[in-house]
Amino acid sequence: MKALIQILLNGLAILLVARVVPGIHYEGDWIYLVLTGVVVGLLNLTVRPLVTILSLPFIVLSLGLFFFAINAFMLYVAAWLLDGLTVDGCLPALIGGIVIALFNWVIRAFSKE
Repeated sequence: MKALIQILLNGLAILLVARVVPGIHYEGDWIYLVLTGVVVGLLNLTVRPLVTILSLPFIVLSLGLFFFAINAFMLYVAAWLLDGLTVDGCLPALIGGIVIALFNWVIRAFSKE
């Protein structure tokens, strides 16, 4: 059940980013939004740990701010894998990564776990 909620929250975060950040566009219905949540979840489960380990010196030197760049990279990869999601450049991806991080932070702040 927790995985399903996380998938739905990932999809909702992508929808929020597409509505708030100019340069990130999402086209599709709610089923495609769930598929987007699955893809983002799988990327965060498989690719993100490897990228984080390889980026550890940059994370330490930037005092953790490089995590925003990692979020931007994950957004780029998701857009590359999905036809209905487009990212127009580096700055929209970076802002989108920040918005996703803030969204996840707010969700975790109000959840019981």
